[in-house]
Amino acid sequence: MKRNIFYLLVLTALSLTACASATPQPVSIETAIPQPTTTEANMSLQLTSDAFANGQSIPAKYTCVGKGISPALAWTEPPTGTQSLSLIVDDPDAPGTTWVHWVLYNILPEIRSLQEDQHFTGKNTDPKAIFVGKNSSGGISYQGPCPPSGTHRYFFKLYALDNQINLLPGATKDQILKEMEGHILEQTELVGTFSK
Repeated sequence: MKRNIFYLLVLTALSLTACASATPQPVSIETAIPQPTTTEANMSLQLTSDAFANGQSIPAKYTCVGKGISPALAWTEPPTGTQSLSLIVDDPDAPGTTWVHWVLYNILPEIRSLQEDQHFTGKNTDPKAIFVGKNSSGGISYQGPCPPSGTHRYFFKLYALDNQINLLPGATKDQILKEMEGHILEQTELVGTFSK
């Protein structure tokens, strides 16, 4: 009888020890919260202009009221693997359809800015040339904001791509967007407003 009680006490002690060792250890908050991947953390492409801040009015100098020249633009380093950049400037508030003001593509990844009043020939004779697409007027140059009425928003959209666009200069925005499908590594935008 005493021997049975002894074995029972030993078994109980062993069971309690096993349960104690199986108790989960506390997890720190840092470990419990998923951390962003390196790719997510490095997504920081930004587009700025000396002419206007994001969401602010575009000076008349860059519109049909003034000289109608393109504003200076600058951007941060694109993500690893970028083979080219594209810039599309359009006005979604235009009556009837989105009005395209400027289309640039096959911008080399090492380029970080465009000067004020930037002009391109639209020809592909220079392998380092920036290609120019058509605006809604059918031209291949920057067309300054010129809303018929009210205040419009103008979106300067910059795309980092993992390819070069296989289109000759003079392509339309829609053609370029189709070529960009599945190749956008990162994108950013700068929005300006204007009313006459």
